[in-house]
Formats: sequence, structure tokens, C-alpha cells
Amino acid sequence: MKAKRFTTLLVSSVLAASMLVGCGGINKNETVATLDGQEIKLGVANFAARLQQAEADDFYRAYFGDDVWSSDLYNNGTTMEDNTKNSVIEMIENLYILQNHMADYDVTLTDDETAKIAETAAQFMADNDDKAVNALGATEDIVKEYLTLVTVQSKMRAAIIADADTNVSDADANTSAYSYVNVSKTSYKDADGNTQEYTDDEKAELADTVQKFHDAAADTTLDTAADEYGYTVSTGTFSSDNTTLDEEVLNALEGLKSEGELSDVVETDNYYYVLRLDEITDADATEEHRQEIISQRQSDLYNEVLQGWKDEAEWVLKDKVWDKVTFDNLFTTTVESTETTETTESSTTDNAVTENTEAVEGTESVQ
Repeated sequence: MKAKRFTTLLVSSVLAASMLVGCGGINKNETVATLDGQEIKLGVANFAARLQQAEADDFYRAYFGDDVWSSDLYNNGTTMEDNTKNSVIEMIENLYILQNHMADYDVTLTDDETAKIAETAAQFMADNDDKAVNALGATEDIVKEYLTLVTVQSKMRAAIIADADTNVSDADANTSAYSYVNVSKTSYKDADGNTQEYTDDEKAELADTVQKFHDAAADTTLDTAADEYGYTVSTGTFSSDNTTLDEEVLNALEGLKSEGELSDVVETDNYYYVLRLDEITDADATEEHRQEIISQRQSDLYNEVLQGWKDEAEWVLKDKVWDKVTFDNLFTTTVESTETTETTESSTTDNAVTENTEAVEGTESVQ
């Protein structure tokens, strides 16, 4: 039995479901939650959850086996099924809240978008046999509502983030390039490739060796000295708001003021570093960082606006109804060619459903 899924371009990825026993006990018209008194039906929430499961089954099962959904992979006391369902139901809450605030940003669906949604839903139902439709909990109306919600979401996000500040100063965006050698203070590989821990005497000797390496690099070049001592020179970039480098390393890099300047030996908990400033401004990296700052501002604004609406809304989840959605059925993914759609391999992810659902039109994916 095969079940085709839809994407923005109606890509013909195929979900071939196995071990299907249908959706027994699922009443699609049952109320799974209320939003300020508005009844949210189980059908759409169930479809979103089963679609997410179907898209992820191949990946999860390949690495963790058929019992993956009942397993506590992250050791947090929650099964993967519950993790995914928690994310899905939060997504459903967000989708309906965004739909209810369309007027705040003058967002509407065009006639073409509405027609495309209807066309996509009808094609989805036509492309799938009854077992696939039953396993996913799909009806044409449910698919249409789901597509409407994610299309509204995409348009709402675009409208909200249009108010984000996109002016990033050169100083804030500036990203520098550097080269470095780092040497472990704790262990090394022996001749057989086995990891050995340094003794106290060896640690003292190592500190002396690294200092001699630094002095050689100052007299020649970092690369020449690295060749002599059997070290590896690596490269990287950094900006003032870097959060991944050790504080000692970032401080040392920011203390370098001219290109080609070498740092003193920098010591962290686990490594010795010798650093060289290569470019005060790496043009490509600086522009990339500028866009990252803008993107983060947009995401922050979107999340802030959405959270504000959520704080004001009354969302009541009916746990006993949501508990009826289970991932007892498993799916596998294959690829099928058609004459009318582009064929691609279906991709899967190990993350639970987020708001990165593609809309019917090729609008921006939600961060």
C-alpha cells in the first residue's frame, strides 16, 4: 500500500505503509482542544502527527529499530512518540492562533492560493489508496484545512518579520579570519593510535614544548613551525558575539590588532592554543554574519509576537482525546516517478515537527 505526500511542488515522494491496522478509535470530528472557546478538531491534529511520523519512520527505524517510538532515546523520561506529539500539538496551537490574528497584519489568502490548496488536497486524496488514507487519518477536508493553516502561517511570518530591523552596522557584522594550532593538554595518540593520558611530568614537558613552538612560529611563520613540530594549522572566523569559542581564545583573538600578528600561548582547560590574525575583516564571512543577525532578529520578533498572542489566549488540550493518537503503525518511504511532478528522494529528520512546514505557494519556510 502506498501513500503519496505533498510538498510545495507536489513532489512525488511515496510513503509505502506497512503493518497498517487503520485508525481505529479515532473520531476525526472529536474536539481535541479549545482555543478561546473555538473547537479544534482531532482530525487535523491527528493527520499532522501521522504525517510527521510517516516522514520520519525510515530514518528512526534505520538507526533505532521498529520500537523507536516507544523508546526513550533522549533519556528524559518521555518516549519519542510523546516527544513528537507534544511538538505537533504545540504546532497546531500556533497555527490556529496565527490564523485567528490574520486581520492584525491584513493577511488574506488569494483566490489562486485557495484554488491551489483545493487542487493539492484533491490530488493527494486521488493519489492514495484507501489504506494509506486511513492510516494517515486523511480526508479531503482535513488536508485542505492543514494546507490552509500552513499557508497562512507562512504568510503571517512574512508579514510579522517585515517589521524586523535589518540595519546591521559594519562593527556588529564584522567577522575576522584567523589561523591556529591547538594541542591537547590531557592526552595524546601513541604509535599504535591508542589514546594515552599525560603524566604530570609529561604535562610539564608539553608546556615547555608548546612555548618553544610559539617562539619558533614568531621567528618564522605559524605554518613553518607547525611543520617542524608535527602540528596541524587550522583556520576559522570569529566575531565579537561569538559564543562557541572558549573565552580565553576569544579574548586573545580580540587582542590581536594587526594582520599576521601572533598571540601568546593561550591556555584553556583542555588545550594550548597559538593564534594568528589573518584578516581583520573577512568580507564573505562578515556578510554571512550580517544575514545571520538579521535572520535572528526576524525569528526573535516572530516568536515574540506569537508568544504574546499565546499568552493572551486560552488553549485547553483534552489529554484523553489526544492520547488516542498513537504511532502503532509503521511507514517506509520509497520514490515513484510520475509524468506531472518532479521526482526526488523523500527526506527525513530526527527532530519533532516544528513550524518549518512548507506552504502551498513557494513562500519562506518558517524558522
